[in-house]
Parts: sequence; C-alpha cells; structure tokens
Amino acid sequence: MSTINWEQEVEKRKEELIATTQRFLQIDSVLDPDTAGEGAPFGEGVQAALQFALQTCEEAGMTIKNINGYAGHAEFGQGDECIGVLSHVDVVPPGDGWTIPPFAADIIEGKIIARGALDDKGPAMAAIFAAKIIKELGLPLQKRVRLIFGTDEESGWECVKRYFETEEMPTMGFTPDADFPLIYAEKGLTHLVLRQTSESFDQLTHKNRLDASQEGATQLLSFHAGMRVNMVPEIAEAELACHPEQAAAWTEAYQIYLEKGQRRGHITQTDKGVAFSLQGVSVHGMDPGKGVNAGAYLAKFLQNCDLDVRGRAFVDFIATYLFEQHDGATMGIKVEDQEMGPLTMNPGIFHYVAGEEVRFDLNIRYPHSILFEQWKPKLEQVASEHGYFLEIITHKKPHRVDPTHPLVTTLQRVYTERTGEKAELLAIGGGTYGRALDVGVAFGPLFPGRQDTAHQRDEYLLVEDLLKATAIYAQAIFELAKE
Repeated sequence: MSTINWEQEVEKRKEELIATTQRFLQIDSVLDPDTAGEGAPFGEGVQAALQFALQTCEEAGMTIKNINGYAGHAEFGQGDECIGVLSHVDVVPPGDGWTIPPFAADIIEGKIIARGALDDKGPAMAAIFAAKIIKELGLPLQKRVRLIFGTDEESGWECVKRYFETEEMPTMGFTPDADFPLIYAEKGLTHLVLRQTSESFDQLTHKNRLDASQEGATQLLSFHAGMRVNMVPEIAEAELACHPEQAAAWTEAYQIYLEKGQRRGHITQTDKGVAFSLQGVSVHGMDPGKGVNAGAYLAKFLQNCDLDVRGRAFVDFIATYLFEQHDGATMGIKVEDQEMGPLTMNPGIFHYVAGEEVRFDLNIRYPHSILFEQWKPKLEQVASEHGYFLEIITHKKPHRVDPTHPLVTTLQRVYTERTGEKAELLAIGGGTYGRALDVGVAFGPLFPGRQDTAHQRDEYLLVEDLLKATAIYAQAIFELAKE
C-alpha cells in the first residue's frame, strides 16, 4: 500500500483545485462551427478551454504541446514508456430548464453545477491536479506521464484521430470520463444516417401504387427533434397545414394526448394551420430507455392526423421502428450479450421539411458478440423498403482489455486501497477515450450509487467526489509510472 497520504495532499490544494475547476467550467466549450478557424477547428470556446487546460499544466511545470487546436498534451517524467490520461474539454449543448446558468459553475449544497462538471471538465481538472501533486512531491518515475486533451469527443472524435496521426501511442492509460470502479469493455459505436430524397420516395410510392387520391387533408410541413445523435431528444416541434376547423380538432386531441400521457407540450394556431411542441426527457444516448424521446412521442400522436402521403409515411416509420424501440427489435437487429449487455438504438435527430430530404440520425451501440457486418445488412434492408439510404458517419468497433492486464489489476488495487471497496469490473454501452488507446480503460469519476447527470440539465459533480477522485488519480498515475 502507498505510504503517501494522497487525501491529505489533495486537501492542501483543495481551494485551488475547486477555484480552478470552476474557472474551467465557466468556459462555454460547446462545438461552434461559426467561430471555427485556423487553430480552433471546433470554435473559439473549445479552443479557450484547451488553452486553459494546457496553461494550468504548464504552470505546474509540465511540458505542453498544442496540436493545431485539435488536441494537446502535457508531459512530465522520464523513460521510453508512456502512461496516458485522456480527457476532453468540449461539452454537449446545455439545453433548457436549468435552475442556474449552465456555465456559472456555482457550488450549491456541495455540488458544482455546470455543463461539463461531470463530463468531462471536472474530472479532467482532477487528473491535472493529480499530476501536479506527483510533480510537486518530486516522486521518482520510470515512465513518462502524458495528459492528453481532446476537443471533439462529444461529436466525431476527429481530435484524437488527428492527434495520433503525429503523436505516439501511450503504452497504456485511462480516461477519467465514466464510472468507478473500472470499465474494461465498451460496446461498438455507430452514427448512422437514414436519408430519403423526394425522388426515392416518389419511386417508393409508385412501386406501392400510392397516389394523390390517398392524400390527407392535412399536410406535414416540418418536423424537427434532437441536437446530437448521442442524446435522447428533449424537444420536438412540428407544423401542419390544415383548415381552421381541423386545427381546432387537433388542438383538442393533442391536449388530451398530453394529459393522458402526463407529458408537457403546447400547440399554437398559425396562419397555415397549427404548430405542436412536445417536451421529453433527455439522457445519454447509450441508455435511451431511461429517457423520453420527444420526437418519437410527437410522431406517435401525429399518426392520428389525416396527413399527406409522405407525412404519413414519415410518422408511420417513426411509430413502427423508432418509438420505444431501444433494442432495434422491429429492425431485426436485437442482440443480447451476457458480458457487454444488449444492442441499443437511439434516434437522436429527426428532420423533415415538406419537399426536401428526410433524415434520421441513429446512434447504435452493439456488443462484441455480433459483428457490425452481421447486423448492418438487416438495417439496410428495412431502410430500403421504405425508400431510405443508409450512410455510415462514424463506426468504432467494440473495445476490451484483458482483465488480467497490469493496467486493470493496478487500477483495481488503487481503487480498493483508496475506498476500501471491491473494484468490480464493468462493461458499458458508452464510448470513452479508453478505446482511443491500444490498451486503455475508463476509470471514474462517477462513484457507485451516485446520480449520473451527464448530458442532463443541472449536471453536477459533488465537491467531495472531485477531491476523492483526485486522490485516486494521483496514486493511480504514480503506481503506473513508477516502475
């Protein structure tokens, strides 16, 4: 067991750690293409957060490097081998309904509340201060320690892709961006898009002999839901063109639908007809069953409306294949796995404008017991039958580290020593930077029994957990790098 009192070392730096974490969280680091440019490929806010992290490391005596704004690292120690700690400085959009401004980073009842507090800027700062403690204590290391900061983890992972094109792959490492005790296996991740053009739909209607005589009196003008494919859509909106008497009927029916399902939403009469909105519950896309998909529930209601042919086909597709179909059963891709859990499907973005391309963005996470090449054709077949083309935006295969690997056993031992609890191994549906390493796992910061507020309103990290995680990370980095 380590003779260093890691908790005491963290306590000495407590005020500095908390204040620095708050300043870090006050930077709005949501992807912003409008301010993207040379050296800031994902926007000025993301770049400011990267510079803040690197500057904090440099002030602690580490050597830093900025890879043209895509990523950066801070390094110390010596030796041929390298221990990597991967964090990310970007965050998902805050969304609505916060009780305080999402980038205020106020501390209320022991919680640091801010977008990114848990995912992943709070834990990133814990790792920085863990490294800072090791440096300030002058502890001997036989390996180099490299803190790597990504900038595009919540979108396309272009950051780590570009980073490892020019920088070395660490011997082993971890990311502080998930759960304790330790995550050794992660499902495969895909971002798929189903597209339907006006031409492909016309071919479909001709094939199925649907004609203008089947047109409903109400036209679906637009339908939108979701901001990110890895988030369950919280808000859905749709506009219909119809006669005033129909608008009145849909208004009454919608109010009944909301009351019956105990859901929130509203309806507004427009000069063309009527506009609906529905509020769901947004959660992380890795476990969509825990949320309420606003897009799916609004489409379910719109099935009751006498819609035009394409509008009806759109909402019918959602109701059949995407409404509460978190396991992809109706698509024919349902898979159960004892080690990694089931395949999950999250429809994260819905887009429909009359006369234009229809688009669904799907986030599908699958276990290692089935190959991507096995379930993809089944999804393509369903898509083709409804006039959709399947496009693969990103695909990451399942990731797993041998439970007997020294990385795993060392982190298990450190966790047990610092908490007194058994370090059970976990497999998840989330995608962490652990898979960006040849040998990498996810290690904290969420302790067992704590509420997971990542990607939700009023995201928070308990101050006591920030301090506790910093002590664990300090010992973990030291133990991995000392010999």
